Amino acid sequence: MSKTFVVCSALSFSWPDGTPVFEDLSFSVGTGRTGLVAPNGAGKSTLLKLIAGEYEPLGGSVTVDGVLGYLPQSLPLAGEPTVADVLEIAPIVRALAAIESGDASEEHFTTVGADWDIEERARAGLDRLGLGDVALDRTLGTLSGGQIVSLGLAAQLLKQPDVLLLDEPTNNLDRDARRRLYDVLGDWKGCLLLVSHDRQLLDQMDRIAELDHGQIRFHGGNFSDYEAAKRAARDVAEKNLRNAEQELKREKRELQQARERAARRASTGARTNADIPRIIQGGLKRKAEASAGKANDMHTQRAEAARAKVDEAGRALRDDQTIALSLPDTTVPAGRMVFHGERLRVRDLFTDLNLAIRGPERIALTGANGVGKSTLLQVIGGLLEPDSGLMNRADGRVAYLSQRLDLLDLDRTTLENLRSFAPALPPSDTMNLLARFLFRGERANLPVGVLSGGERLRATLLCVLCAEPAPHLLLLDEPTNNLDLASVEQLTSALNAYRGAFIVVSHDDRFLAEIGVQRGLELADGKLTER
Repeated sequence: MSKTFVVCSALSFSWPDGTPVFEDLSFSVGTGRTGLVAPNGAGKSTLLKLIAGEYEPLGGSVTVDGVLGYLPQSLPLAGEPTVADVLEIAPIVRALAAIESGDASEEHFTTVGADWDIEERARAGLDRLGLGDVALDRTLGTLSGGQIVSLGLAAQLLKQPDVLLLDEPTNNLDRDARRRLYDVLGDWKGCLLLVSHDRQLLDQMDRIAELDHGQIRFHGGNFSDYEAAKRAARDVAEKNLRNAEQELKREKRELQQARERAARRASTGARTNADIPRIIQGGLKRKAEASAGKANDMHTQRAEAARAKVDEAGRALRDDQTIALSLPDTTVPAGRMVFHGERLRVRDLFTDLNLAIRGPERIALTGANGVGKSTLLQVIGGLLEPDSGLMNRADGRVAYLSQRLDLLDLDRTTLENLRSFAPALPPSDTMNLLARFLFRGERANLPVGVLSGGERLRATLLCVLCAEPAPHLLLLDEPTNNLDLASVEQLTSALNAYRGAFIVVSHDDRFLAEIGVQRGLELADGKLTER
């Protein structure tokens, strides 16, 4: 029998400016693996922070039964803390070292307590997540982003939690690290609540929790089952919309016909009753008008009801989250040399690297964390000069989207940023592009710094793809990090409209297939290998 580990009752939370996130939200999560899905900005990370106790609710309560482990989306990527500090075992390790050196102070034994095997358990946990060669005294600044995520997970698992909250745990992880994570969570026996856009990981879940308009609906089965149920519901909604539209047409036609019949009767009655006394004519006219009015009201009400059904069916179907655009100015002729590099060397990451990009190639760059993929993109984009080697770039603009999405001015609005990237664009075209990238109304006038991760990606793509001149080469470094599933679809549609060359660093095989990658390059041991 499933045990309930997390209970949220009448939960309410608002931002300091009064914007509500949740109002009277109630649900519970029990044993098993639950994937939490929703658009960016819906409150997924906020909900995990409330459960973890990092945020205080304005109303209601959160109850967690057992030991809690929580891996947030944002982790420190640099600094002096050591691996032991992150694992929260540094005092115990120091106490053990002191005891082994002959210091028998009582405080050291108190610090160690029952954790005499803490180093062995820590090393076993690190090894399981691919960090077996990482020393406990190594600092965060020497680790890659993927290694830090794996280290953060190891720290939570070391607590042996009953409840595990994970917020985008596959961010920055290479393929091998993802597989290890899948294996760890595949064996999970407690209560797992996970936020992720990784569809392969979501397919390991026992149930999917959909956060929509501040409420949660649970769907049994994994993410593929959830998608199938959503498609079936959409098919029903489409059928309902078609039926409602046909009904509205019929009611409009009958209303018009009723009005035409009433007009004909009124005209015929006027001619027929010409010889009848005026007082009787008036009575007959009023009776006819009342009858016509009653019929008109009936048909009008039926037409309005039919129109309401169309509106309701349309709301169930409405999908305003698809980017639709054409980008002819980004076209690169087939065979044109876009980039050529020979014997490129950067520190000890790569010492004799060769790369040629021709025409509108779509290239996936893969490799383990820390091998230099981001560094190579920066070299190709001209942001980093290699220590040696020869390079030749074709005339034209190269656009680089880093993992940090730091291309835009965070204090300026999306509209203002777009105007700076494309100053000659007519105002009407500017507003049209904003709408096509889903920045409508006030959303276009919000500072980029307050946008969600998905919105910031859309704003960056808008400014990059529609800039003057249009880019002929795109360099994308883990572009799906921190994106919800709808945002990944938006990115996919934007890249499918792009007609230039691009290189994308990603470990999401499904995403790479959907954007039409034609060539795979793997960076390992300082060499590029065609895959």
